[in-house]
Amino acid sequence: MSKAAEVSPRVLLFTGKGGVGKTTAAAATATLAARRGLKTLVVSTDTAHSLADALAVEPGEVAPGLHLHQVDTQKSLERHWGELRDYARGLLTELGLDEITSEEITVLPGAEEVIALLELREHAQSGAWDVIVVDCAPTAETLRLLALPEALDWHVNRLLPVGRRIMKLAAPFVRGVARVSAPGDEVVGAGERLHRALLEVRELLTGDGASVRLVLTPEAVVLAEARRTLTSLNLYGYRVDAVIANRVFPAGGADEWRAQWVNAQSRLLAEAEESFAPLPLHVVPYLPAEPVGADALAAVGERLYGEADPFGPPRVRPPLRLSADELELDLPGADRGEVDLARKGDELIVTAGPYRRILALPVALARREIGGAALRDGVLRVRFSSGARSGATSGASGHDDRPAAT
Repeated sequence: MSKAAEVSPRVLLFTGKGGVGKTTAAAATATLAARRGLKTLVVSTDTAHSLADALAVEPGEVAPGLHLHQVDTQKSLERHWGELRDYARGLLTELGLDEITSEEITVLPGAEEVIALLELREHAQSGAWDVIVVDCAPTAETLRLLALPEALDWHVNRLLPVGRRIMKLAAPFVRGVARVSAPGDEVVGAGERLHRALLEVRELLTGDGASVRLVLTPEAVVLAEARRTLTSLNLYGYRVDAVIANRVFPAGGADEWRAQWVNAQSRLLAEAEESFAPLPLHVVPYLPAEPVGADALAAVGERLYGEADPFGPPRVRPPLRLSADELELDLPGADRGEVDLARKGDELIVTAGPYRRILALPVALARREIGGAALRDGVLRVRFSSGARSGATSGASGHDDRPAAT
């Protein structure tokens, strides 16, 4: 890797409930970055691309210092997944399916989002950009996507070594009996490369140069989802460094109808400030017209951030912190009743609402018993005793220890 590529760009991810204006916030931030002399790339992981519409341009260099990239799924799929897809297509053909059906079946669900992550990694490693802005899919899809690299790592570490041994033993029998092709080393190698690439994506997006910005509108349903999203992003180890409230009615000169909206939004904004503190809450007023094009978006960016530096290092700590005898995980907004903690072998399983994360403990902590756990002030603290574990359960045993979270 070149020296230029060793310097990671500032990576900003924008997500929120569908329809809250996250694409506008992302495009405005990217345009502002370019206007301030930063080499900026703006990309989307949302299959419903709308960045080009917001900027009113085609992909490419859309303004001085600002590049818009739109994923070409078909070309990228062949480059990242070609060997695996070719093997699956050939296997289905050998089993009697026609070529067209085999082609359709091997189109990967969610491939476009995964490819977008892989291309994001390549852009970050190129050393060509100071800032990369990512317009993410709505929150549910984004959470599934961001959880993918670690979840895949968990499965691969357990299945791939076993799978390699089985295939070496079974390949002659598979070819001789079933008359189908066993995957060769190049196919398994392609899977391993994809696995490593996704781990590098996670390392990039949980690193010191990356953060997420939550976009919301001052509505009760949207605010409730944004709170849950903050908890879930922290659970998976992603830093949220700001919240953006979009489409806020200005208070001055309001008629009776608009005054009611102003009052309702004011109450919800105060609630949002309390819910997300100490994160900054940036406000974008309800504009008289939709901001389309670089000039309009740059003006939105200026109003959005004011005197703040939106491109400096994130000022929030990593959500997951480990010390010699304690694990801390920030879970802001989580209720004690919806957080569950379990120990299985060398892993700690943390559940917050509908989301679960399996944490592989470092060796120093994996050898020790859990002394206690508590969720206080939005932080889950798990204390480990000084003595080594006795009778530790293994992942294959099917049993787990459930330390009480007080």
